[in-house]
Amino acid sequence: MITSPPLSVEWVGGLDGLVRLIDQTKLPTELVFIECRDTDTIWHAIKRLSVRGAPAIGITAAMGAVLGVRDHADEVRDSLLNRLDTVCDYLATSRPTAVNLFWALDRMRRFARTMVESDVAAIKQGLLDEAKRIRDEDAAMSRAIGAHGQFLIKDGSGVLTHCNAGALATAELGTALAPMYVAHEAGREFRVFADETRPLLQGSRLTAWELSRAGIDVTLLCDGMAAALMREGRIDLVITGADRIAANGDVANKIGTYSVAVIAKAHGVPFYVAAPTSTFDLDTPTGAAIPIEQRDPEEIRRGFGPATAPPDVACYCPAFDVTPAELIRGIITDKGVIEPVSVETVAAAMRSAAN
Repeated sequence: MITSPPLSVEWVGGLDGLVRLIDQTKLPTELVFIECRDTDTIWHAIKRLSVRGAPAIGITAAMGAVLGVRDHADEVRDSLLNRLDTVCDYLATSRPTAVNLFWALDRMRRFARTMVESDVAAIKQGLLDEAKRIRDEDAAMSRAIGAHGQFLIKDGSGVLTHCNAGALATAELGTALAPMYVAHEAGREFRVFADETRPLLQGSRLTAWELSRAGIDVTLLCDGMAAALMREGRIDLVITGADRIAANGDVANKIGTYSVAVIAKAHGVPFYVAAPTSTFDLDTPTGAAIPIEQRDPEEIRRGFGPATAPPDVACYCPAFDVTPAELIRGIITDKGVIEPVSVETVAAAMRSAAN
């Protein structure tokens, strides 16, 4: 039995219910839940990283769209659809890089417009059902990613991961961590090395917390230590998540991922990315076109309270970087492993997934 954290995001109750999120800013010292009953609470939870990880953001936004329309009093269908558009436009401003956010909101808009014979009450209930389907589909995709990727992890392997792409970032098992959960359940013995992931330490606060809780052998290291481990021959492969994958296979992920990929290439260590098909953005041709979110410099100067830099020093604080496809051995998806990574192989995989 796989032991994973409580659900990172879930809908509680009926249409008059709420969205419950794990406040990931409180981990690992406290397991605190946020109860969201309106879109403002959802927007701020996404913006301040209480909920993070591309799939979890998409699920949360879809549920936030339901919160935004359920109390709409007008019984005219077009009025409800206009309200839905306004809510989705607002939620889309919370963070710019993770494509699942926009994918989920667009799916909610499209779904509502398919209910041409339904009254307002039925559309509201239908939107809730659709948001729950997005959540359930993501859970199934994470399990499939785990099944496809587990075979990369052999007995005695050392696996490096960066940031958190586990159960906390998705509906269930995660993306990058899903193969680790499944390999562990299969009885394989291996060690995970988790980068701390500066500046907000998602690797140390989140990945180390959930893997150790699941009984998986995990060792934490500072971001700058990965190269030394690879030189010592202790890393056999790298698996990270993704927030957006361009049509050519370039990957946007947490800042520092590109550095890990370059180091892995230099040491002959295979570098894999794990992501559901919903994270692919075929309308973005290359990584150069992916918008990169710039965060508040205070996350570097005093990310957890005490100052760790002069108060007036300039800071460069992108939330993500882009790893070019040529550094990626393969992309583990819910439909299989894309290998090698190119425009052609990505397009073929997406056509297969669509069918």
